[in-house]
Amino acid sequence: MDLVAVEGLAKRYGERVALAGIDFHVGAGEIVGLLGPNGAGKSTTLSIIATLLPADGGRVTVAGHDLPAAARAARRVLGFVPQRVAVYPPLTATENLRFFARMQGLPMAASKRAAAEALDLVALEGRADEPVSSFSGGMRRRLNLACGILHQPRVILLDEPSTGVDPQSRERIFDAVEALASNGAAVLYSTHYMEEAERLCRRVVLLDDGHVVACGTPGELVRQTGMKPFIHLRTTRPLPPGWLDGTAGARVLRDDGPESSIAVDDPSAVSAVLLSAARAGGDVLELSLHRPNLADAFFTLTGRALRDEDAVASAA
Repeated sequence: MDLVAVEGLAKRYGERVALAGIDFHVGAGEIVGLLGPNGAGKSTTLSIIATLLPADGGRVTVAGHDLPAAARAARRVLGFVPQRVAVYPPLTATENLRFFARMQGLPMAASKRAAAEALDLVALEGRADEPVSSFSGGMRRRLNLACGILHQPRVILLDEPSTGVDPQSRERIFDAVEALASNGAAVLYSTHYMEEAERLCRRVVLLDDGHVVACGTPGELVRQTGMKPFIHLRTTRPLPPGWLDGTAGARVLRDDGPESSIAVDDPSAVSAVLLSAARAGGDVLELSLHRPNLADAFFTLTGRALRDEDAVASAA
């Protein structure tokens, strides 16, 4: 069952087109990654689904509620975790959670229970009564997530939830997101980190310049590009012309003195490449195998890196 359906979604800011008629869906129990460089339209998409921003065209439904007509009903089943941490440092973790629970309309007793469960989900139960001002950035990110899911929403929108966090907090966030999906929530996970999407997401939607350039499982998107694994090889001396002739499933992409790049149909061909290099008189000093990933797929499809370098430079 699709809990989020987006059809022809369009948004402009003056002359700039932020979204140019995009389509995708998120089912119950599914984590879908919204992947793309800064400025691709990810945050605009989330803001429209979260009922915070009006669309200029298209249709959005959240758990069967059409936006914007049924925005109030949609908000009751939505959990939105913004990129900017929105907790109160002077308050304790528990006080923050109970405040946001009451804002969601939970009664006092239910607020206490929801706060305790959310703290456990993000592994902050041991810091429940400490002021948030003493928390690390990663702990604040985890609390930020907890504040957005107190009311057990059926649809969860996450905008760059792991930005700037330490590895331990990142793993805690991943565990929490996977637990929420396993309990039936539809999760839309916005990120520009391809490794997060590959780890967490059943499907990914690749956005660039307001357009969906591809949609599918990570494996499907890599296969769509036709890219193959390749080997980087460094030998003691340059290998002679034709050294790889007759080696099934492998071909030389580039020879540059003692360094070679070899495309392989399958990683199992590595041993055959090594044998061919040895027979040609080249002792192998270094070998690395690169498997195509989402970053490679995005670059192939758009000609750009996953993160907009200009935006990164200006933010530095």
